[in-house]
Amino acid sequence: MDYLNYFCFQIFPYIAMAVFLIGSWARFDHAAYTWRTGSSQLLSGKWMRLGSNWFHIGILAILGGHLVGLLTPHALYEPFITSGQKQLLAIVVGGIFGLMCFVGMTILLLRRLFNPRIRATSSSRDIAILALLYLQLILGMCSIFVSVGHLDGSQMVKLGEWAQHIVTFRGGASEYIADAHWIYKSHVFLGMVLILITPFTRLVHVWSIPLSYITRPYQVVRRRQAPVQYGGR
Repeated sequence: MDYLNYFCFQIFPYIAMAVFLIGSWARFDHAAYTWRTGSSQLLSGKWMRLGSNWFHIGILAILGGHLVGLLTPHALYEPFITSGQKQLLAIVVGGIFGLMCFVGMTILLLRRLFNPRIRATSSSRDIAILALLYLQLILGMCSIFVSVGHLDGSQMVKLGEWAQHIVTFRGGASEYIADAHWIYKSHVFLGMVLILITPFTRLVHVWSIPLSYITRPYQVVRRRQAPVQYGGR
């Protein structure tokens, strides 16, 4: 079990990040035209705006919270907020945006599965990646209930130490997560799996930050009309 824990939380994160970076570069270099979201809005607009907006707002807030919460050293926030208060804040904010993301993703998944036009153009890979994201979100929501059982923040500090050891290439990272609840471990491991497979799925568009939308000119769309015929004498 110690060897499995060491592989999953000390070795595998680097495998996932290496595949993520190299695979993304290779796909952009050799298959740039596949670098897209594959939106289904043109096929059916029903519930699309609500589902997409709630999903993206929720997921971006969750990812931002994870990055700040896990990668901020304990010594930096300790003078301003205790570990327990930080954990409670994460529970409340994560719960709100997690629920928003859950509603949005449920709508998108139901559209993908039960809308005939969308299902006909969806690959098994599209459905699988949505299902994995859905499972990851459910694990994250379940971790809230586990966190409520110990509000001292000690486990969150350990998870933060694990993440900081990984990104700074230090050994001993797996020791911080060895005694964590299985829901935490599953959530972390599945997150690494999602990073690993990102270059081979539509998730690769996370690299594409559409800043050009701010400055690009408006598109002018004109309806096509039949040519007017004039009769002569």
